[in-house]
Amino acid sequence: MKILVLGGAGYIGSHTVYRLIESGNEVVVFDNLETGHIEAVHPKAKFYKGDLRNRSEIDSVFDKEKGIDAVIHFAGYKAVGESVKKPLMYYRNNIDSTLTLCEVMNEHNVKNIVFSSSATVYGTPKSLPIKENFDVTHATNPYGETKIMIERILNDLYVSDNTWNIALLRYFNPIGAHKSGLIGENPNDIPNNLMPYIVKVANKELKELSVFGNDYDTIDGTGVRDYIHVVDLAKGHIKALNWVLNNNGIDAFNLGTGNGYSVLELVEAFKKFNNIDVPYKIVGRRDGDIASCYADASKAKDILDWSCTYNIEDMVKDSYNYVKGNK
Repeated sequence: MKILVLGGAGYIGSHTVYRLIESGNEVVVFDNLETGHIEAVHPKAKFYKGDLRNRSEIDSVFDKEKGIDAVIHFAGYKAVGESVKKPLMYYRNNIDSTLTLCEVMNEHNVKNIVFSSSATVYGTPKSLPIKENFDVTHATNPYGETKIMIERILNDLYVSDNTWNIALLRYFNPIGAHKSGLIGENPNDIPNNLMPYIVKVANKELKELSVFGNDYDTIDGTGVRDYIHVVDLAKGHIKALNWVLNNNGIDAFNLGTGNGYSVLELVEAFKKFNNIDVPYKIVGRRDGDIASCYADASKAKDILDWSCTYNIEDMVKDSYNYVKGNK
């Protein structure tokens, strides 16, 4: 199969590209390298530098690369905190780029897409674990709102033309890195997620970790999340791709382990399995955060034949091994 991966130089995208190529697929990567890294792109993938907001640039890829079977769409801004501060930037970028993509795909009669959505679409969940049939009406931050809006756009697109096949992957909190140590999470600027901060403290690049809030209704007062190994997440995209290519219409799937770990539990696991100290301090809550979020991933297991194989030890070890090998 010939697969176009948008945002394939980013953290999750690059791992998915590796998995696609390991599975024998031909892969075309399109990325503006604003947050991605060219060195993270698999050497066997064909790479185009371009911006999805520029219609002519993505259109030219479809013109040059005949026979694209499906698209995996990772492109977009993804930082919760930044989205609270810069909502217009997030709405403009994430939604406009997806509208452009869908129009261009439609013109080239490529109607199979796996969309990188997020567990943030559930907002503050009514109960745990989170299931796909929960209401998706209001997120707690603009980043999540853009994912809700794009899901609605894709649903409406399918209603208007049921020759489209669309998988909406609502994934939880990816951490970890490829076992080879060649690729991993490598933020260009201020990290968006917890693990890069933990690693920076472990490497003594930062004095201590800031833990946002210890007064949530959780086991130790810190936020609880469903951390999933990025390689398991990449495998989930391959499973979803196969489902899409078999003309299955449209559906949403949670990708998570089904287990919640608090911030302090993740810190303690990192310290234990890497045998290194991670000092931390408690600071105020961060805008847009919720107390707890973890998945019921049984639907993905039943329909996509997907489940996680890596545990929390693998996640924290692989995260640190990647950074140690790339200092």
